[in-house]
Amino acid sequence: ETETETERQREYAESMRVALRCVYVCSLALDNAAVRELVKVTLREGYAELMLQGPNLNALSRPMMTALSDALRKVEDNESLKSVVISSEGPAFCAGHDLKELMAAREHPAQLQHIFEQCGHLMQQIVEFPLPVIASVHSIATAAGCQLVASCDLAVCSEKARFAVPGVNIGLFCSTPMVALSRAIVHPRFALEMLYTGQPISAERALQLGLVNRVVASEAVLADAVASLCATLATKSRYTLRLGKAAARRQHTLPLHEAYDLMAATMTENMQSQDAAEGIAAFLQKRPPGFTQP
Repeated sequence: ETETETERQREYAESMRVALRCVYVCSLALDNAAVRELVKVTLREGYAELMLQGPNLNALSRPMMTALSDALRKVEDNESLKSVVISSEGPAFCAGHDLKELMAAREHPAQLQHIFEQCGHLMQQIVEFPLPVIASVHSIATAAGCQLVASCDLAVCSEKARFAVPGVNIGLFCSTPMVALSRAIVHPRFALEMLYTGQPISAERALQLGLVNRVVASEAVLADAVASLCATLATKSRYTLRLGKAAARRQHTLPLHEAYDLMAATMTENMQSQDAAEGIAAFLQKRPPGFTQP
Protein backbone atom coordinates (compact mmCIF):
# COMPACT_ATOMS: atom_id res chain seq x y z
CA GLU A 1 0.00 0.00 0.00
CA THR A 2 1.53 3.31 -1.10
CA GLU A 3 1.59 6.51 0.89
CA THR A 4 -0.68 8.11 -1.75
CA GLU A 5 -3.27 5.32 -1.39
CA THR A 6 -3.20 5.68 2.39
CA GLU A 7 -3.75 9.44 2.09
CA ARG A 8 -6.68 8.87 -0.26
CA GLN A 9 -8.22 6.44 2.21
CA ARG A 10 -7.85 8.99 4.99
CA GLU A 11 -9.46 11.69 2.82
CA TYR A 12 -12.35 9.39 1.93
CA ALA A 13 -12.91 8.46 5.60
CA GLU A 14 -12.93 12.14 6.52
CA SER A 15 -15.41 12.95 3.75
CA MET A 16 -17.71 10.17 5.00
CA ARG A 17 -17.44 11.49 8.57
CA VAL A 18 -18.37 15.01 7.47
CA ALA A 19 -21.17 13.69 5.24
CA LEU A 20 -22.72 11.83 8.15
CA ARG A 21 -22.35 14.89 10.35
CA CYS A 22 -24.09 16.92 7.66
CA VAL A 23 -27.00 14.49 7.57
CA TYR A 24 -27.60 14.92 11.30
CA VAL A 25 -27.24 18.70 11.31
CA CYS A 26 -29.52 20.80 13.51
CA SER A 27 -30.05 24.54 13.76
CA LEU A 28 -30.35 27.33 16.28
CA ALA A 29 -33.35 29.61 16.69
CA LEU A 30 -32.78 32.75 14.64
CA ASP A 31 -34.40 36.15 14.92
CA ASN A 32 -34.95 38.59 12.04
CA ALA A 33 -31.65 40.37 12.72
CA ALA A 34 -29.82 37.06 12.40
CA VAL A 35 -31.61 36.26 9.15
CA ARG A 36 -30.09 39.35 7.55
CA GLU A 37 -26.61 38.10 8.51
CA LEU A 38 -27.01 34.56 7.16
CA VAL A 39 -26.00 35.65 3.66
CA LYS A 40 -23.33 38.31 3.18
CA VAL A 41 -23.72 40.26 -0.08
CA THR A 42 -20.53 41.75 -1.53
CA LEU A 43 -20.50 43.71 -4.80
CA ARG A 44 -17.31 43.10 -6.74
CA GLU A 45 -16.05 44.14 -10.18
CA GLY A 46 -18.81 42.92 -12.49
CA TYR A 47 -20.33 40.37 -10.12
CA ALA A 48 -21.97 39.93 -6.74
CA GLU A 49 -20.85 37.36 -4.19
CA LEU A 50 -23.53 35.89 -1.92
CA MET A 51 -21.72 34.14 0.92
CA LEU A 52 -23.59 31.69 3.15
CA GLN A 53 -22.42 32.20 6.71
CA GLY A 54 -25.00 30.41 8.78
CA PRO A 55 -24.61 28.15 11.80
CA ASN A 56 -24.42 24.37 11.62
CA LEU A 57 -22.63 23.91 8.32
CA ASN A 58 -24.75 26.43 6.42
CA ALA A 59 -27.85 24.22 6.60
CA LEU A 60 -30.75 25.38 4.42
CA SER A 61 -33.09 26.22 7.26
CA ARG A 62 -36.13 28.33 6.47
CA PRO A 63 -34.33 31.51 7.61
CA MET A 64 -31.31 30.64 5.46
CA MET A 65 -33.48 29.99 2.41
CA THR A 66 -35.30 33.28 2.97
CA ALA A 67 -32.01 35.15 3.33
CA LEU A 68 -30.56 33.69 0.12
CA SER A 69 -33.75 34.38 -1.80
CA ASP A 70 -33.78 37.98 -0.55
CA ALA A 71 -30.12 38.41 -1.51
CA LEU A 72 -30.82 37.22 -5.06
CA ARG A 73 -33.68 39.69 -5.38
CA LYS A 74 -31.48 42.45 -3.98
CA VAL A 75 -28.87 42.12 -6.74
CA GLU A 76 -31.10 41.10 -9.64
CA ASP A 77 -31.64 44.58 -11.08
CA ASN A 78 -28.11 45.90 -10.53
CA GLU A 79 -27.07 46.80 -14.09
CA SER A 80 -23.35 46.75 -13.23
CA LEU A 81 -23.43 42.97 -12.68
CA LYS A 82 -22.81 40.24 -15.24
CA SER A 83 -22.91 37.25 -12.88
CA VAL A 84 -23.56 36.13 -9.30
CA VAL A 85 -21.46 33.80 -7.14
CA ILE A 86 -22.85 31.68 -4.30
CA SER A 87 -20.08 30.77 -1.86
CA SER A 88 -19.88 29.93 1.83
CA GLU A 89 -17.63 29.97 4.85
CA GLY A 90 -16.99 27.30 7.42
CA PRO A 91 -16.21 23.57 7.25
CA ALA A 92 -18.98 22.76 4.73
CA PHE A 93 -20.35 24.47 1.64
CA CYS A 94 -23.91 23.54 2.60
CA ALA A 95 -25.26 20.65 4.66
CA GLY A 96 -28.71 20.52 3.11
CA HIS A 97 -31.96 20.73 5.06
CA ASP A 98 -32.05 21.35 8.79
CA LEU A 99 -33.19 18.00 10.23
CA LYS A 100 -34.08 19.48 13.60
CA GLU A 101 -36.42 21.87 11.80
CA LEU A 102 -37.90 18.99 9.80
CA MET A 103 -38.44 16.88 12.92
CA ALA A 104 -40.18 19.80 14.66
CA ALA A 105 -42.62 20.00 11.74
CA ARG A 106 -43.09 16.24 11.38
CA GLU A 107 -46.53 16.22 12.99
CA HIS A 108 -47.68 19.06 10.74
CA PRO A 109 -47.57 17.88 7.12
CA ALA A 110 -48.55 21.31 5.77
CA GLN A 111 -45.51 22.87 7.46
CA LEU A 112 -43.24 20.13 6.12
CA GLN A 113 -44.53 20.61 2.60
CA HIS A 114 -44.02 24.36 2.93
CA ILE A 115 -40.34 23.80 3.82
CA PHE A 116 -39.77 21.56 0.81
CA GLU A 117 -41.72 23.90 -1.46
CA GLN A 118 -39.72 26.89 -0.20
CA CYS A 119 -36.54 25.04 -1.12
CA GLY A 120 -37.93 24.20 -4.55
CA HIS A 121 -38.90 27.83 -5.12
CA LEU A 122 -35.37 28.95 -4.16
CA MET A 123 -33.80 26.52 -6.62
CA GLN A 124 -36.16 27.70 -9.35
CA GLN A 125 -35.27 31.30 -8.51
CA ILE A 126 -31.62 30.44 -9.15
CA VAL A 127 -32.43 28.65 -12.42
CA GLU A 128 -34.60 31.57 -13.56
CA PHE A 129 -32.23 34.27 -12.32
CA PRO A 130 -31.51 36.43 -15.40
CA LEU A 131 -27.70 36.24 -15.15
CA PRO A 132 -25.29 33.29 -14.78
CA VAL A 133 -25.12 31.97 -11.21
CA ILE A 134 -21.87 30.27 -10.19
CA ALA A 135 -21.40 27.94 -7.22
CA SER A 136 -18.01 28.29 -5.51
CA VAL A 137 -17.64 25.05 -3.53
CA HIS A 138 -14.76 24.78 -1.10
CA SER A 139 -15.88 21.73 0.86
CA ILE A 140 -18.67 19.19 1.18
CA ALA A 141 -22.14 19.79 -0.27
CA THR A 142 -24.80 17.32 0.83
CA ALA A 143 -28.49 16.72 0.10
CA ALA A 144 -30.13 20.10 -0.58
CA GLY A 145 -26.61 21.58 -0.56
CA CYS A 146 -25.77 19.33 -3.52
CA GLN A 147 -29.10 20.43 -5.02
CA LEU A 148 -27.98 24.03 -4.64
CA VAL A 149 -24.79 23.33 -6.63
CA ALA A 150 -26.75 21.46 -9.31
CA SER A 151 -29.20 24.36 -9.65
CA CYS A 152 -26.47 26.88 -10.48
CA ASP A 153 -25.47 27.50 -14.08
CA LEU A 154 -21.78 26.89 -13.41
CA ALA A 155 -19.77 25.42 -10.55
CA VAL A 156 -16.11 25.59 -9.53
CA CYS A 157 -14.78 23.55 -6.62
CA SER A 158 -11.58 22.73 -4.78
CA GLU A 159 -10.15 19.24 -5.13
CA LYS A 160 -11.17 18.53 -1.53
CA ALA A 161 -14.85 19.21 -2.20
CA ARG A 162 -17.22 16.27 -1.87
CA PHE A 163 -20.81 15.88 -3.04
CA ALA A 164 -23.49 13.57 -1.64
CA VAL A 165 -27.22 13.00 -1.40
CA PRO A 166 -27.14 10.75 1.69
CA GLY A 167 -30.78 10.92 2.78
CA VAL A 168 -31.28 7.23 1.97
CA ASN A 169 -28.91 6.44 4.86
CA ILE A 170 -31.45 7.76 7.36
CA GLY A 171 -34.60 6.60 5.57
CA LEU A 172 -35.38 9.94 3.90
CA PHE A 173 -34.84 9.75 0.14
CA CYS A 174 -33.46 12.97 -1.36
CA SER A 175 -36.45 13.41 -3.68
CA THR A 176 -36.30 17.16 -4.18
CA PRO A 177 -32.49 17.22 -4.63
CA MET A 178 -33.02 14.51 -7.25
CA VAL A 179 -34.86 17.03 -9.47
CA ALA A 180 -31.81 19.28 -9.84
CA LEU A 181 -29.19 16.52 -9.71
CA SER A 182 -30.77 14.40 -12.45
CA ARG A 183 -30.88 17.46 -14.72
CA ALA A 184 -27.32 18.58 -14.04
CA ILE A 185 -25.21 15.49 -14.65
CA VAL A 186 -24.49 13.63 -17.87
CA HIS A 187 -26.95 10.76 -17.37
CA PRO A 188 -29.74 10.16 -14.82
CA ARG A 189 -28.31 6.74 -13.92
CA PHE A 190 -25.31 8.42 -12.27
CA ALA A 191 -27.66 10.56 -10.21
CA LEU A 192 -29.57 7.43 -9.22
CA GLU A 193 -26.36 5.76 -8.08
CA MET A 194 -25.66 8.70 -5.77
CA LEU A 195 -29.26 8.71 -4.53
CA TYR A 196 -29.52 4.93 -3.97
CA THR A 197 -26.15 4.51 -2.23
CA GLY A 198 -25.90 7.80 -0.35
CA GLN A 199 -22.12 7.71 -0.85
CA PRO A 200 -20.16 10.91 -1.51
CA ILE A 201 -18.31 11.48 -4.76
CA SER A 202 -15.01 13.29 -5.17
CA ALA A 203 -14.46 16.59 -6.92
CA GLU A 204 -12.85 14.77 -9.84
CA ARG A 205 -15.85 12.45 -10.19
CA ALA A 206 -18.19 15.45 -10.02
CA LEU A 207 -16.22 16.97 -12.90
CA GLN A 208 -16.53 13.74 -14.93
CA LEU A 209 -20.30 13.70 -14.36
CA GLY A 210 -20.75 17.35 -15.28
CA LEU A 211 -21.87 18.45 -11.83
CA VAL A 212 -19.01 20.98 -11.75
CA ASN A 213 -17.17 22.80 -14.53
CA ARG A 214 -13.72 23.15 -12.99
CA VAL A 215 -11.68 21.66 -10.15
CA VAL A 216 -8.85 23.73 -8.69
CA ALA A 217 -5.93 22.51 -6.62
CA SER A 218 -6.95 23.97 -3.28
CA GLU A 219 -9.37 26.15 -1.41
CA ALA A 220 -6.66 28.83 -1.35
CA VAL A 221 -6.91 29.36 -5.13
CA LEU A 222 -10.67 28.80 -5.45
CA ALA A 223 -11.61 32.46 -4.97
CA ASP A 224 -9.09 33.52 -7.63
CA ALA A 225 -10.38 30.92 -10.09
CA VAL A 226 -13.97 32.06 -9.59
CA ALA A 227 -12.97 35.73 -9.84
CA SER A 228 -11.17 34.95 -13.12
CA LEU A 229 -14.30 33.30 -14.50
CA CYS A 230 -16.41 36.28 -13.43
CA ALA A 231 -13.88 38.65 -15.01
CA THR A 232 -14.34 36.83 -18.32
CA LEU A 233 -18.13 37.14 -18.04
CA ALA A 234 -17.75 40.83 -17.14
CA THR A 235 -16.37 41.50 -20.64
CA LYS A 236 -19.59 40.25 -22.24
CA SER A 237 -22.83 42.06 -23.01
CA ARG A 238 -25.21 41.91 -20.05
CA TYR A 239 -28.12 41.96 -22.49
CA THR A 240 -26.69 39.01 -24.43
CA LEU A 241 -25.98 36.98 -21.28
CA ARG A 242 -29.54 37.54 -20.10
CA LEU A 243 -30.97 36.60 -23.49
CA GLY A 244 -28.72 33.55 -23.75
CA LYS A 245 -29.57 32.16 -20.32
CA ALA A 246 -33.31 32.57 -20.92
CA ALA A 247 -32.99 30.95 -24.35
CA ALA A 248 -31.02 27.99 -22.98
CA ARG A 249 -33.71 27.36 -20.39
CA ARG A 250 -36.59 27.64 -22.88
CA GLN A 251 -35.14 25.36 -25.57
CA HIS A 252 -33.93 22.61 -23.27
CA THR A 253 -37.22 20.71 -22.97
CA LEU A 254 -38.58 21.40 -26.45
CA PRO A 255 -38.70 18.91 -29.34
CA LEU A 256 -35.80 19.44 -31.72
CA HIS A 257 -37.73 21.25 -34.47
CA GLU A 258 -39.48 23.54 -31.98
CA ALA A 259 -36.17 24.37 -30.31
CA TYR A 260 -34.62 25.36 -33.64
CA ASP A 261 -37.65 27.46 -34.59
CA LEU A 262 -37.59 29.28 -31.25
CA MET A 263 -33.83 29.83 -31.37
CA ALA A 264 -34.04 31.18 -34.93
CA ALA A 265 -36.47 33.81 -33.65
CA THR A 266 -34.21 34.45 -30.65
CA MET A 267 -31.13 35.00 -32.83
CA THR A 268 -33.13 37.30 -35.09
CA GLU A 269 -34.08 39.39 -32.06
CA ASN A 270 -30.48 39.28 -30.79
CA MET A 271 -29.05 40.32 -34.16
CA GLN A 272 -31.23 43.44 -34.14
CA SER A 273 -29.95 44.52 -30.73
CA GLN A 274 -27.66 47.47 -30.11
CA ASP A 275 -25.03 45.32 -28.41
CA ALA A 276 -24.87 42.84 -31.31
CA ALA A 277 -24.33 45.71 -33.74
CA GLU A 278 -21.59 47.12 -31.51
CA GLY A 279 -19.94 43.73 -30.99
CA ILE A 280 -19.83 42.86 -34.68
CA ALA A 281 -18.56 46.33 -35.60
CA ALA A 282 -15.83 46.09 -32.95
CA PHE A 283 -14.78 42.66 -34.23
CA LEU A 284 -14.53 43.88 -37.81
CA GLN A 285 -12.65 47.01 -36.71
CA LYS A 286 -10.32 44.97 -34.47
CA ARG A 287 -11.15 46.92 -31.29
CA PRO A 288 -12.71 46.01 -27.91
CA PRO A 289 -16.51 46.31 -27.89
CA GLY A 290 -18.30 48.86 -25.77
CA PHE A 291 -21.49 47.10 -24.69
CA THR A 292 -24.17 49.33 -23.15
CA GLN A 293 -27.48 47.43 -23.08
CA PRO A 294 -28.73 46.50 -19.58
